[in-house]
Amino acid sequence: MDHYIDRYAVRTHGMTASAIRALFAVANRPEVVSLAGGMPNISDLPLDVVGSSLQRLVLDDGRVAMQYGSGQGEAVLRDAICEVMSLEGISAHPDDVTITVGSQQGLDLVTRLFCDPGDVVLCEAPSYVGALGVFRAYQCEVKQVGMDAEGLDPQALREALEAMRLQGKRVKFLYTIPSFHNPAGVTQSEQRRREILAIAREADLLLIEDNPYGLLGFDHEPLPTLRSLDSELVIYLGTFSKTFAPGFRIGWVLAPHAVREKLVLAQESATLCPPVFSQFAVAGYLRDHDWRGQIKIFREMYRERRDAMIAGLADHLPAGCSWTTPAGGFFVWVGLPAGFDSQAMLPRAVTARVAYVPGTAFYTDGLGSRFMRLSYCYPTPERIIEGTRRLGEVLSRESALQETFGTVGPADHPGGPVQPYQAPQPNQS
Repeated sequence: MDHYIDRYAVRTHGMTASAIRALFAVANRPEVVSLAGGMPNISDLPLDVVGSSLQRLVLDDGRVAMQYGSGQGEAVLRDAICEVMSLEGISAHPDDVTITVGSQQGLDLVTRLFCDPGDVVLCEAPSYVGALGVFRAYQCEVKQVGMDAEGLDPQALREALEAMRLQGKRVKFLYTIPSFHNPAGVTQSEQRRREILAIAREADLLLIEDNPYGLLGFDHEPLPTLRSLDSELVIYLGTFSKTFAPGFRIGWVLAPHAVREKLVLAQESATLCPPVFSQFAVAGYLRDHDWRGQIKIFREMYRERRDAMIAGLADHLPAGCSWTTPAGGFFVWVGLPAGFDSQAMLPRAVTARVAYVPGTAFYTDGLGSRFMRLSYCYPTPERIIEGTRRLGEVLSRESALQETFGTVGPADHPGGPVQPYQAPQPNQS
């Protein structure tokens, strides 16, 4: 019994444990192959370089780096962030950058600034589970918009905006992950990005572009970001968690000047200032190390793991399964045959010593049971292959049960609330 149950704010009713966090206790056991969490693999990070940089930071600038700092973030890092963003075509001034405790806090602050209880937020179907948690915490009404092989479907976006207009509701913003989507693994083409921006201009719609994986493409140079194509309608979220190390918890928000002023006020009330030592540590790494070359190393490492995942799925998953082939990032989106329920199947998968995230975690309305997200970023290629083998055995047993007892999962549905959502351009096993 919770003694404080009648004292909590109404907004806490929307707070639920992340499906991914709930898996950690079992998924992190050494005997379990975890294809669940999106934990970056930092085994290729040059710890000698990082260690030397940290030593110099403490000895030379420790009294500054271990003190309070600016609510907006340290100028030396904001300058460096503008250089990082230039790789994706973004021209920005350091004054418009606000440092945050990871991009997750950036999304929280932006939602806090723009959304009152009951306000409408649009996002893709499926969408990043951490974003859905933020929107629930601020009591937003979330409307998920269908996707296809090129990401967010423009026609579905138009229909969602029109439906909200007819209901007399104003959409506060659209949240999107254009590059190497989490969880779907697809990427918006440049033409698709321009089309979405055109719709946003017509509707005077603010876009929140979340771009944690944009520099981790396998096959081509980064596509222009939405922010590089429109500096007024787009608020951009970035992070060093995927291209350096997540433990420093440094992200940022690039926003129009007026929004930036309010972000700094929100940041000051939330944390007083983002962690100064981490900021100087990241700035020192960017100064002392060939970080561009390091990103290329990460890209090749993740490409090898992606290839192992795709090969393992092709070899081990039974007929009727489908999956995306991501061109970067961390995730593959798997579609299961009709009648399968990834949520109900999860305990049996963990018993078989393999873990994944059920598709329902990425929807607000219970859809997605016929899908699962698999992550290839952390396990070795050998472990990934073994994980797909175990997963294939679990699915084969589920199929045998269906043949014997009939359908054990929910009625077949596409998993998309606006338009039928199919795993984009799947490979069929």
